[in-house]
Order: sequence, then structure tokens, then C-alpha cells
Amino acid sequence: MARFFPPLAAIRAFEAVARKLSFTRAAEELGMTQAAVSYQIKLLEERLHAKLFVRLSHGVVLTEAGRRIAPNISEAFNLLRETFDDLESAQHETLNVSTTNGFAALWLVPRLDSFRLIQPKITVRIETTDRVVDFEQGDIDVAIRAGDGKWPGLVAVKVHDVHYAPMVSPQLAETVGGVFEPADILKLPLLDPENSLWAEWLRAHDLPMDILERQSSPSLGTQVFSAPAAMDGRGVALLTPNYFRRELDEGRLIQPLAETSKAVWGYWLTYPERSRRLRKINAFSEWLMAEAGKAAI
Repeated sequence: MARFFPPLAAIRAFEAVARKLSFTRAAEELGMTQAAVSYQIKLLEERLHAKLFVRLSHGVVLTEAGRRIAPNISEAFNLLRETFDDLESAQHETLNVSTTNGFAALWLVPRLDSFRLIQPKITVRIETTDRVVDFEQGDIDVAIRAGDGKWPGLVAVKVHDVHYAPMVSPQLAETVGGVFEPADILKLPLLDPENSLWAEWLRAHDLPMDILERQSSPSLGTQVFSAPAAMDGRGVALLTPNYFRRELDEGRLIQPLAETSKAVWGYWLTYPERSRRLRKINAFSEWLMAEAGKAAI
């Protein structure tokens, strides 16, 4: 005798509603009307003789029966997605990466040629933004983000810690007779004073915080902009030394204080739990960790 098995369309509708906790958003994802999704859920509830959702004014919540079956159904659909993704990966595939402007320009893009050499069938498409990625919307596969690595529902693998130090053009440093101790930095304009790292650095060296309020430099937001400003002699920038080895070697920048500071945050590779078996993500993650080990930032 064949085992009882509910209609696949009803199971698919349940998985989407359970994940989105919204009939409306599930309908949008599935390309169905809300009424059609509601019908499929009603059909499944009748077949199971159990109510699966409780409707609220702001959405829905799973009942006890719904909570019992949701994890396994979600895992089953993830396996189906991965199966078809693996089939497609035998052809050419695209990995969509979201990251910040600074990380893309200063770390990731200069290294991508080596990834293309070992993974010629994976095309990396980079989207730069400072906003936090919603993996439920759009087509982003992975994100490289700054933070503490604590994002519920996401796999988070640390790429590297962030070390930084004040850097300045040698010509500007000479205008104050050189920079030999932390207090000498305050004799010069500070670039990007709204950067939270300045507050960390001043606090660590017992220097007055109100110096930040007296700065006239605009908010630059990224080392991509603050480094050229420092090389032009417009002020002191807090920069990551390993990002600017060439500029330091060529003398366009100097790091007058040997000590570097470590930020309370780092860069992390993140992606949804459901994507952890995808070949293209695993390949990119392995390469990224290997490159981070070489850089030893």
C-alpha cells in the first residue's frame, strides 16, 4: 500500500509561509495569489487533520503541529534546491557577492584573478553597498561584512581581524617637526573624524576625545577615500597597514607610530544556513580563507 503523501504544491506553500511567516510574502515568492496559497494550506491542514498556522494582525505564527513539521520540510526543500544547483554547477555558474566599497577595492578585487584561475566555471559578480543584505530578497549568495559575526540564521566565517594605525604623508608630518608619539597626531588635521575607530584610538591612548568635535574634515566613510586624502597631505587617516603596503614602500604614506590597534570588529563571510552545501559557496569560502591566511592582516 502506498504511503500517505500530501500534494507537493501544498507542502511547497507551507514551507514558504513557515519561512516567511506571511501569506502575502509567500505568495509573492511563489508567484501565486494569496488566495491560492491559503487554499493549499487549508488542503494540507485537512489532509493532516491539524491546524498549522494561527493568523495574527501582523502575520502568522506556527502552531505546535506546524513547528513539528517545519524544520524537516525546510531541510527537504533545501536539499532539493542544492540538488538542482549542483546539476547547474556542472555548467557555468555565477556567485553574487555583496560587500563594502572598502573591502572590495582594497582587498577582494586585487585577489580575484587567483580565484578565476582555480575556478574558471564560477563567475564572481560583486555588489558594493554599506547596507545589510537581506538574503530573502534579491539574488545575493554571500556577503562579506564588518561586525562581530553574530547574525542569527547565518553561517559566519571570519575572514580577518581589522588592524589600523594613523598614517600621513611625510611632507605633512614634517610641518610639525615629525610624529614621534600619539600626542603628536593631534597637531595635525584628522581625516574622517566620524569614523568610530578614531574614538577607539584616542581612548586607548588617553587622549582628549573633544578633539574630534573640532575637526573640519568631511565624513569619508571608507579607506578608499581617506587614504588618497592622506597622501595629498590633507590630514592623518586611520588605515589598515596591509592594505597600503605599496604606498608605504614607495614613501607616499608613512606609519609614524609602529604600534597598530585592533578593531573590536572584523570582516566575516556570511551566507544562509540553507546554502552551506552549495559547491560555488564552498569553493569561494575555501579560496577566501586561504587568501586571508596569506595576507595575515
